[in-house]
Amino acid sequence: MFLHLGADTVIPLRDVITITDIKTVRSGINDEFLRVMNEENMITDVSEGNAKSFVVTDKVVFLSAISSTTLKKRALFLSDADVDE
Repeated sequence: MFLHLGADTVIPLRDVITITDIKTVRSGINDEFLRVMNEENMITDVSEGNAKSFVVTDKVVFLSAISSTTLKKRALFLSDADVDE
């Protein structure tokens, strides 16, 4: 199962640790986390500068133009589809 993040980018659903709304970045801990990830060159921006969410994996953090709500619905749909098979 793969999760489409936009801009022709898909990642294995099993690699997703969390999907978070970018607006919550303004909270201290998330802001610090993204700052450190950026300093470590561990952010991949697939949002074309219009980030609405960020997706954390064990290797990289993706910035996506797709809302966290939509990404979570996609992930849930994919995991439900996997159970049905």
